[in-house]
Amino acid sequence: MKKFGCRNGFALSTLVAAMSVATLAQAGVTDKDILADHMTTDAIVTNGLGLQGQRYSPLDALNTENVQELRPVWSLSFGGEKQRGQESQPMVKDGVMYVTASYSRVFAVDARTGDELWEYNARLPDGIMPCCDVINRGVGLYDDLVIFGTLDAKLVALNKDTGKVVWIKKVADYKEGYSITAAPLIVNGKIITGVSGGEFGVVGKVEAYDAKTGDILWTRPTVEGHMGYVWKDGKKVENGISGGKPGQTWPGDLWKTGGAATWLGGTYDPDTNLLFFGTGNPAPWNSHLRPGDNLFSSSRLAINPDDGKIVWHFQTTPHDGWDFDGVNEVISFDYTQGGKTVKAAATADRNGFFYVLNRENGDFIRGFPFVDKITWAEGLDEKGRPVYKDGGRPGNPLDAKEGKQGESVVSAPSFLGGKNWMPMAYSQDTGLFYVPSNEWEMDIWNEPISYKKGAAYLGAGFTIRPMNEEYIGVLRAIDPVNGEEVWRYKNYAPLWGGVLTTKGNLVFTGNPEGYLMAFDAKTGEMLYKFNTGSGIVGSPITWEMDGEQYVSVVSGWGGAVPLWGGEVAKRVKHLNQGGSVWTFKLPKKS
Repeated sequence: MKKFGCRNGFALSTLVAAMSVATLAQAGVTDKDILADHMTTDAIVTNGLGLQGQRYSPLDALNTENVQELRPVWSLSFGGEKQRGQESQPMVKDGVMYVTASYSRVFAVDARTGDELWEYNARLPDGIMPCCDVINRGVGLYDDLVIFGTLDAKLVALNKDTGKVVWIKKVADYKEGYSITAAPLIVNGKIITGVSGGEFGVVGKVEAYDAKTGDILWTRPTVEGHMGYVWKDGKKVENGISGGKPGQTWPGDLWKTGGAATWLGGTYDPDTNLLFFGTGNPAPWNSHLRPGDNLFSSSRLAINPDDGKIVWHFQTTPHDGWDFDGVNEVISFDYTQGGKTVKAAATADRNGFFYVLNRENGDFIRGFPFVDKITWAEGLDEKGRPVYKDGGRPGNPLDAKEGKQGESVVSAPSFLGGKNWMPMAYSQDTGLFYVPSNEWEMDIWNEPISYKKGAAYLGAGFTIRPMNEEYIGVLRAIDPVNGEEVWRYKNYAPLWGGVLTTKGNLVFTGNPEGYLMAFDAKTGEMLYKFNTGSGIVGSPITWEMDGEQYVSVVSGWGGAVPLWGGEVAKRVKHLNQGGSVWTFKLPKKS
């Protein structure tokens, strides 16, 4: 479709010029719309199909009896040479789909036809330093704005009807290694965002901005010892130090470049009025340089959305020496035990353990392995703290004869995790979590390292390899109350895309081989698959339009696996890159 260029960095298709303003200008997204998204069937206005991130749809027109008849109705290519990983979750409002693509691009698409309405391309500088591919995981919608983060660490707000820039705000300095890859979270008129860059010695943070103006409201660093701030009447006011005194669980000045990046974004629980954010690895990876728990790295944080204060924290891997991170999503859910309702939150960690917490106070309820092999810890104690295994930590380079490389150890899971960024889903019908996971291990060793602004800050080396010839990826159905695995599906290549579940007793996900797949939520039987032509590492959605149920997913192989995957990368090197969004529905007769 022919486009014409504009000076503010976007290309607008001729289709928009031909359409009337009345056709495009539908009502904007309200706070009420966002809070009700988990119950809404004709729109998707949050990342996670609801602020709590359950990725559950109450739609059941598409179900186990008819999903075999699911057909593609349109596909839109993101075009050009900008392929790489496509990890976005689309949004849908008033018949328009909003979806991001690699290299910080946004597309508005007619959800009925697949016609492109407008496209925005961020003007990225040459010096961006994304750790794990040039991906973007989606937009936020508020009022008449489409808001997203860029690889040069900015928030951009676009007019939903035209794609024109309304405001741009700098969140951090990309020259120091910062970037933004997560979809923004919008709560009560506030844009809540984290930052990426833990491999460069940044200081992680969570910040809130006014959704309409872009003005900053508060900032909360996620490394112990750094000061938080709120802005009142345009003035910056101190809001307390994160945790204890500077360096309390860090040696020397390492807290000043401590990592703990909040690169996956967060969820929100209206019941407790708490934001839930995970934090990444401490920097550097070489743990012998930083004895101590290194708060608040590799943790889950509950944050007050009104002022940014940390209400509680739970650290999954204290003194992380394997890059296990702690960013994986925290999903709120309720269950009944002993006749009482438990307000819980679940998270499946890269370290191989699945945790159930009390979401009101962060107390540990239970934890259990959800992968087949864990070598670095013997288990969890009564408070959920790992019981480290002797010899499970890579050695200190200072103990080496030449002081160049510490003793190597075999670690499972690998640093890419039992589960990485790809979001799991929770079914309100089965009470199960559907967890995309991987079975792989690594050789890992430590090396000397010193901090240099804007340079990689690892102090470690590694080689990842599969543990099984037949599969790496495993989609698991897990009971969070008893810790049992109900069923599993094994996939030859690693699983790297999100999961969706529905009241129609279906579980949707994609694989690097290119297939959108649907499973019976109770039994795990595969009921449907369709090849999209490139690997799926995005998150599927479903919604209702014109009385019919639709399913959409972004296709485009990439992400961290081919960049960091070692011997695993060899297994997927033949897979084609791509960049497109596919939409499906049942034929009328079905």
